[in-house]
Amino acid sequence: MNWGNKLLLVFVIFGGGISYMVYRCMQTPVDLVSKDYYKEELAYQQVIDGSRHANALSSKPRLAATETGLHLQLPAEMKQKTLKGLIRFYCPADATRDRVIPLSPDADAGQTIPKEALHPGQYTVSISWDTGGVNYFSQQPLTIQ
Repeated sequence: MNWGNKLLLVFVIFGGGISYMVYRCMQTPVDLVSKDYYKEELAYQQVIDGSRHANALSSKPRLAATETGLHLQLPAEMKQKTLKGLIRFYCPADATRDRVIPLSPDADAGQTIPKEALHPGQYTVSISWDTGGVNYFSQQPLTIQ
């Protein structure tokens, strides 16, 4: 085999390798944090203001694993108040595990999320709520075994 044939073989193998890599990249799913990423980015000032309001409270919202599920405890200032909001569970590894649960705390500002609602894995939990016209926002990592 002369040098011309060897050079042609190298180009063919290189082209085949690149084609295979492009094919594999096109088959890999890409999950974004949100389907409406750009729309949410425009309203990010609300998240900044909500974080500032939540940091001014006596404590941050706490998540604790219990036998029945996951217990969310809001700060003491939220007791006996009417709250509206959402709890978002974002799983970076798999978009099918993402959950959005309405915030409906009891009189002691606590809420239990059933164990069946979430799969094991790592999550970023975003809690956003509104009371008395003031927005609050808190975000924290969570690992469910």
